[in-house]
Amino acid sequence: MMSCWGSVVMWFHLTIVIATYNNLVESKSCAFEAIFNFGDSNTDTGGFYAAFPSQGSPYGMTHFKKPTGRATDGRVIIDFLAQGLGLPFVSPYLQSIGSDFRHGANFATSASTVLMPQTSLFVSGVSPFYLEIQLRQFKQFKAKVDELQSKGNTNLPPSDIFGKSLYTFNIGQNDFTGNLASKGTGGVKEYLPQVVSQITSTIKEIYGLGGRTFLVLNLAPIGCYPAFLVELPHESSDIDEFGCMKSYNNAVVDYNKMLKDALAQTRKDLSDANVIYVDTHAVLLELFQHPTSHGFKYGNKACCGNGGGAYNFNQQVFCGNTKEINGQTLSATACEDPYSYVSWDGIHATEAANKLTANAILNDDSIFDPSFSLHKFCDIQPIG
Repeated sequence: MMSCWGSVVMWFHLTIVIATYNNLVESKSCAFEAIFNFGDSNTDTGGFYAAFPSQGSPYGMTHFKKPTGRATDGRVIIDFLAQGLGLPFVSPYLQSIGSDFRHGANFATSASTVLMPQTSLFVSGVSPFYLEIQLRQFKQFKAKVDELQSKGNTNLPPSDIFGKSLYTFNIGQNDFTGNLASKGTGGVKEYLPQVVSQITSTIKEIYGLGGRTFLVLNLAPIGCYPAFLVELPHESSDIDEFGCMKSYNNAVVDYNKMLKDALAQTRKDLSDANVIYVDTHAVLLELFQHPTSHGFKYGNKACCGNGGGAYNFNQQVFCGNTKEINGQTLSATACEDPYSYVSWDGIHATEAANKLTANAILNDDSIFDPSFSLHKFCDIQPIG
């Protein structure tokens, strides 16, 4: 028969084993149990096409082997971020069939702007789901969680999820580029302060609803994008040694500084929150300027397009479309090796470029202001 002391010793060892196991489990957990994303086509996972079904091949050809509403050949940045945090893909808020919102929701839709659009989707293609609408959808989502969770709805998160979530913003590109051709950089700069102000006020509203960690991605170097190199007026002297338009990229840098400064002030206003500026601009600029250093063959040339040449972009025939122009049938088809391209369709990045950008967010502290590391909150999983 075991002595009383022996029982105590066994209990003590068992306690240590259990505690060690719990510590191991905790070390592999993540402080962020959900992601709520606000954005445009750069992080849309199917919201726009849930509302307006129309996307066809070759979109989705790399990873999903079919169109999924993502504006690329495979996954977008938010997909890789979710994987890195050990979470499933974030379901689009507008997708009514097959969605699971236990780990957040994606409010991003293609062609979304920060400011209220002054035109219709059916006139200009601008999404009606601008940032204020996405914020309202988030508020509605939270209200429904509070209402329905007590009834045992299994596709919704617990009511305390909102303080345990990562809030990501990747929006503003369409505000910047939508009127560039007609107004130029000078005309666009006039309303960019409103864009920044709307982003910061949205963060403050979400903070009031429980949000505490916000990652705000800055604007990409649109002067390097094939579509804008074709569409936007510029002189040959405006092209730098990497094939990008200097004037437009300089305007982006000015906007990004404005955003960074505004977020710094917001951080002071919300002293117990993480309000982080994420310099994905630097990551993408490096890919466009030195594609071969990162495993790509082409920087400024689109994988999916028409016309070949330096950019393989025809503004009359977008990726996946076929049109008859001047008696000639033209099709915008995809390359066979999208992993060799930074640009997918002239406007959006390939899955390969998205993966490298997401990997920087997950592992490169230097792109954050202020200094920030997701590794302090989560055991980051490898992305593939």
